[in-house]
Amino acid sequence: MNAYDPVSKQPLEQDRSAENRLVAEFVVQNPAYYVDAFARIRRARNSVWPFNVTAALLGPVWAAARGIVVLFWIAFFLEMFAVVQIGVGVAGNLGTAEQARAERLTKQATAREEQAKAAEAAGADNAAGLKSSAAALQKAADAANSQADAAKGKAPLLIGLGLFTLLLAKLASGFLANRLLERRFARWRSTPTMGHGISYPLSLCALVFCILAYGFSAYRFAGAAPAAWLTVAPSNRDWQAALSSTLDGLMEGISHAGEGFFGAITGAISLVLDGLSYALTGMPWPVTMAIILILAWQLAGPRVAIFTAAALAYLAVLGFWEKSLETVALLGTAAILCLVIGIPLGIWCGRRPRVYTALRPVLDFMQTMPAFVYLIPVIALFGIGKPPGVIATLIFGTPPVVRLTALGLQGVPPAIREAAQAYGATKWFVLTRVDLPLAMPSIMAGINQTILMCLSMVVIASLIGAKGLGEDVLNALQYAAVGQGLMAGFAILLCAMIIDRIVQGRTR
Repeated sequence: MNAYDPVSKQPLEQDRSAENRLVAEFVVQNPAYYVDAFARIRRARNSVWPFNVTAALLGPVWAAARGIVVLFWIAFFLEMFAVVQIGVGVAGNLGTAEQARAERLTKQATAREEQAKAAEAAGADNAAGLKSSAAALQKAADAANSQADAAKGKAPLLIGLGLFTLLLAKLASGFLANRLLERRFARWRSTPTMGHGISYPLSLCALVFCILAYGFSAYRFAGAAPAAWLTVAPSNRDWQAALSSTLDGLMEGISHAGEGFFGAITGAISLVLDGLSYALTGMPWPVTMAIILILAWQLAGPRVAIFTAAALAYLAVLGFWEKSLETVALLGTAAILCLVIGIPLGIWCGRRPRVYTALRPVLDFMQTMPAFVYLIPVIALFGIGKPPGVIATLIFGTPPVVRLTALGLQGVPPAIREAAQAYGATKWFVLTRVDLPLAMPSIMAGINQTILMCLSMVVIASLIGAKGLGEDVLNALQYAAVGQGLMAGFAILLCAMIIDRIVQGRTR
């Protein structure tokens, strides 16, 4: 804010001159123009968009020189689109494919006509059929010629559209340039280490990049027969085969070397999974249903209990009860393992930022890798069945609870933690009585996301032998049984909603 004279209520000259010096130091080139433009932008009550002729002419090169990334990409894509349209229209290669097809069909029609004349002269029975075929081919050739002519007639339209797009790019660059540069100037005032002035190396690189990108793109789309190196990415099938064989041997060696270790993991998961599945499916169904309803009432209230009763009735009446319990057992085992591993790991990451920085790429890999890819090494190391499904679900479902637990702990105000320590609280007391209660909303959100992501793996895990409701969905996909698939999918949805409502409890 400028200082004001108490009598005239006008900005003091020294503040205005200091502001102008800062602008001149920031822009380096043509300071008088930018001093006036920035002053107009700041003084205006409404939005003012002064036009920058240099930015309009140079486009992305000017944006790169000034370090305005957003404007660079806006101008670059608009100009490249315009250049491609103009190049396609000027090259006159529109309708080339249709013209080639028409010529090919015309040759076929001529050959068929000659065959028909020869057959008619010989008195063959197929003469009429050959004549009809020749007429059909000639009709198709005429249609292809019409399409080629129509495509060629679009050349002026493409040129006009390209010129309009180029004009739009120039107008966008000119009107956005000063506004965006003024915002960059405001950030530079608070962060003087930010680059300012004109970066000639960047502008040169941007110029070369734009020339190459525009030229290659125009040649690719406008050329009658562009070079293969530009249209097909280089590949080496021998390298692919060699690397594939190497990975096959590596996975096989790991599987044989760690057979006992992987077998122990599979056995432990099977023990937990079988016990939980037997406990759910072995009890009489009225007892199981009553236990679920009582838990829903106690933990989440009467509304959730009523919803749970309706959902359980749907599962029981339509024959999904046993498979729903198998799905819950699979989900429960996977979710318990995710939480047992994820929450302590999240606490460690929240208290040790360096650990979180080291683990973040691993968590990104676990979340971004397609779920089907997990099944390949899991099958190679653990075989097929329910335990491998649990392991694949564990890989997919652990990152959310780790991230959100760490985020919750990092969001605890340091003043509260320091106050507890000032009163002599131990590290365990601070963790259990201060950090975890304050981070509990974030941790519960992580638990919710983990449960839902584990349930989303049910259908995928059914591909490797994990049964349950996912098996019904998979069968419906294989046999196009739309109704059965929708009912099974709705049953999975109800299981997820019941578990989520009960786990989240009364408060959200």
